[in-house]
Amino acid sequence: MAKGRPIRTFDYVNHPYDSVRDALRDDALAVFRSATHAATSRAHEVAVGLHVNLGALKIGTEIALTVAGITEEEGNSPANRRLLIDIEWEAAKAPRLFPLMNGQLAVYPLSATETQLDFSGSYEPPFGVVGTAVDALVGHRIADASVHRFVVDVADYLRRTLET
Repeated sequence: MAKGRPIRTFDYVNHPYDSVRDALRDDALAVFRSATHAATSRAHEVAVGLHVNLGALKIGTEIALTVAGITEEEGNSPANRRLLIDIEWEAAKAPRLFPLMNGQLAVYPLSATETQLDFSGSYEPPFGVVGTAVDALVGHRIADASVHRFVVDVADYLRRTLET
């Protein structure tokens, strides 16, 4: 994750950590797909729709998202437990036209009834020097907004579908 432009966003789910952890640990790809309303899934990838509104302009594409690994950390107390989901994505069609994203979704308890979703990662703008210039002007805002939308969609889906 150290390579590329850093990006970070978070949201929370008003359900206990164990419920959120179980849903994501059992089938993170299904949660991501359902949360973003994408229609296609594969064994280790999922087509996820990312959409961003920038003023009157709506930008969107489907991405191929891969879960590279899931790790659970117990910590020295129940409050220090975490589920770490390593993910990466690129555009499903014409991937060289969009940034490659690598990141980790950390899931951990905020309280007995609230769970944090914290995404931290980095992305590589396409097109080398030209892409870096475009990223400096507007691309980073699109990347920030799309990652934020992804995390918000996942949190909203979990809020609506989990039982306490």
